Amino acid sequence: MKLNLNIQPLSSWVKVTHEPLIISGPCSAETEEQLVATAHLLKATGKVSVLRAGIWKPRTRPGEFEGIGSIGLQWLNRAKQETGLPIAVEVATAKHVEEALAAGVDILWIGARSTVNPFTVQEIADALKGVDIPVMVKNPINPDLSLWIGALERINQAGITKLAAIHRGFSSFEKSAFRNEPMWDLAISLKTLVPDLPIINDPSHICGNRELLPFISQKALDLDMQGLMIESHIDPSVAWTDAKQQVTPSALSEMIDGFVLRKPESKNPEFTDKLASLREKIDKLDDQIFTKLGERMKIVEQIGEFKRDNDVTILQVSRWDEILHKRTAYGSVLKLEKEFTEKILELIHSESIRKQTAIMNTKATLS
Repeated sequence: MKLNLNIQPLSSWVKVTHEPLIISGPCSAETEEQLVATAHLLKATGKVSVLRAGIWKPRTRPGEFEGIGSIGLQWLNRAKQETGLPIAVEVATAKHVEEALAAGVDILWIGARSTVNPFTVQEIADALKGVDIPVMVKNPINPDLSLWIGALERINQAGITKLAAIHRGFSSFEKSAFRNEPMWDLAISLKTLVPDLPIINDPSHICGNRELLPFISQKALDLDMQGLMIESHIDPSVAWTDAKQQVTPSALSEMIDGFVLRKPESKNPEFTDKLASLREKIDKLDDQIFTKLGERMKIVEQIGEFKRDNDVTILQVSRWDEILHKRTAYGSVLKLEKEFTEKILELIHSESIRKQTAIMNTKATLS
């Protein structure tokens, strides 16, 4: 089911000076000199379309640098006047919105810590009523698609039609190379529900370190995301916040030069015909897969009836371990990733348990 949001195309509210759309600037505005100097260097690359900087910084614990505050808006305005770059800031309260609007900020974004709280989002939405300004909404910290959608809907219902989402990854207890797990499937699900919604990737917060930025950025572009928000600092080694994930403007320029830009579609008839042929094969295989799954579930139901009639529990851990071990080994032979195979097996097993549970709660048919 598609979501009905009233959204203007990205091209109507941001001028892309160089493909792809790059929104960049320091994680935090620290001093006027640092911000303005960084802005000039970013402008000089000719590849940055929007200048961003953190003014109010929500921190996990008190006592850490929580942003320079409202005076930073004056610095941003100076950078805008000197470079011609539109400016973007994060807002987390109605007061932030009011101050940003009064300072001539061009684009607002709602951070992950705010998106997770509907009360905060609604407060921001109320402050935006009657205002014509672009707003970008970051995904919530936790992997909850409904929260992300709800925040977008609240802002849209306030009359904001220049709307975009920012994919910055999600918190996870599992340790990995990333600061926040990309969980690309959630961003893809959002795009499927709202095809016209621009999605901008934030590789800085996904990676947490500058070494991984090119990899994540390229993947985001390959998934047809409309742009990137990458943090840049004149000297990341002395940055007051998130030093490891920021890059210098010159490093950013080199990174952008390395991107491969691909089109979502091709007008080449030969390509179109070949793709249609391959997709037809995929469709036939999908039909076979679902047919076999249906046959499998009929046998599952028979097993459920047999267990019920013999007072045997639904779950036998040893059998599940056997299936998991054998099928993942077989999947490996077929060049299938172990994680992919395990996810499919878990979904099938969950549905099998559901069916057998339903059968256990019914009485056997008397012959």
